[in-house]
Amino acid sequence: MTHTAVGAIDRSELNGAPASADDLRALALTNYGHFTSMHIDAGGVRGLDLHLARLDASTRELFGRPLDAGVVRGYMRSALGERAGAASLRINVFSRRLHRDRMAEPALPDVMVSVSGPRRVEARPVRLKSFRYERVLPHVKHAGTFGLFHHRRLAQLDGFDDALFVDASGAVSEASIWNIGFFDGNGIVWPDAPSLRGISMQLLQKGLDERGMPGDSHRVAHADIGAFRSAFLTNSSCAVRPIAEIDGVRFRIDPELNAVLEACYGSNAPQAI
Repeated sequence: MTHTAVGAIDRSELNGAPASADDLRALALTNYGHFTSMHIDAGGVRGLDLHLARLDASTRELFGRPLDAGVVRGYMRSALGERAGAASLRINVFSRRLHRDRMAEPALPDVMVSVSGPRRVEARPVRLKSFRYERVLPHVKHAGTFGLFHHRRLAQLDGFDDALFVDASGAVSEASIWNIGFFDGNGIVWPDAPSLRGISMQLLQKGLDERGMPGDSHRVAHADIGAFRSAFLTNSSCAVRPIAEIDGVRFRIDPELNAVLEACYGSNAPQAI
């Protein structure tokens, strides 16, 4: 998959202080936690409130503790420092106090904030290969990403760009690190199979609602995808990425639709950190 070059992480802070090698080792060795990634421009983030709300909800679910939005924003400002312009920022939530033999006990969360150069994926149309696969806790953006990238690898080995996931009932859910939307000629349809409600997806739907453009969420059977005119992917690195094909089923590349979707996403003003 072609995308703009991504530089090394410029800065990582743990709970508002420079992260040490031991801090990074703890994050790497305990594969239990969750994260969010976002694009920052001139100190603002589209959907920042949604990112913070999801971080709090996931922390409560995984660690039994709340995560204060004001504290997280302070950590974000600290990691960004005097940096100006565009950047990519990732927030990992884990716990060095987690006792693996007593997982039911609440554990105080740690927050790792990493800043790097902006990551923007090229918006060229992609071809997807579907797989029968369902993530554990699909509503959580958790650290268990092995299956996502392994299936992307399998898709690319077979000549496709990325992977699409289909659940045991034959319903489309999501792509590897993307939400997927379909256009039926009238409005947007989001698959309602268990999946992560991505921030970009929510921002797109908010923009659609404000424009009065129909949007719905219901079951999308893999066998029925040929009934849709167009399809697209969305995530924080590319708000609208057209889909050219899924498993040999071709979709119309519609520049007018893509422009409307981009405008819907862009209608969400960046929120100051």
